[in-house]
Amino acid sequence: MAFRRTQKLAGTKRATDPDAAREAAIALLARRDFASGELREKLRSRGYDPAVAAGVVTELTEERLLDDARYAENYVAYHAGRGHGPMRIAADLRAFGLPSELIETSLAGGQDWRLLASEIRARKFGAEPPADWPEKVRQARFLQYRGFSSDHIRAATGADFDSD
Repeated sequence: MAFRRTQKLAGTKRATDPDAAREAAIALLARRDFASGELREKLRSRGYDPAVAAGVVTELTEERLLDDARYAENYVAYHAGRGHGPMRIAADLRAFGLPSELIETSLAGGQDWRLLASEIRARKFGAEPPADWPEKVRQARFLQYRGFSSDHIRAATGADFDSD
């Protein structure tokens, strides 16, 4: 029990130490890239003072060790390669606290989303377009879950939902 108390006391001192927070942030960044908001939350969850965490994130951003634009571009490229659409990717990036202008720029510089939706549909359901409406709806639901917009889904399924 005495060991736990000393560990807690050391932890409270460490929580306000900017050098310890910076070391923790560098260790986290060595494993993978983070968005600035995500890294700030990660440091807070590890017990660092919110002001100290914000200061460390600002320093790392100024030193270009942490770059939200780079993170967004890499995130879009990786998740588009996994078959996710722009709506789902944008929602994930918003959850990480990235500004909407940065998200829009990253998505615009990314994939041809219509082509990607067509490739994902063909990979899952075969090269032939869906023949009947229940099958079109099933494939459209799948693409919608993946994060594609209705325009991308119409282009991929060959479905014209207008009855005119």
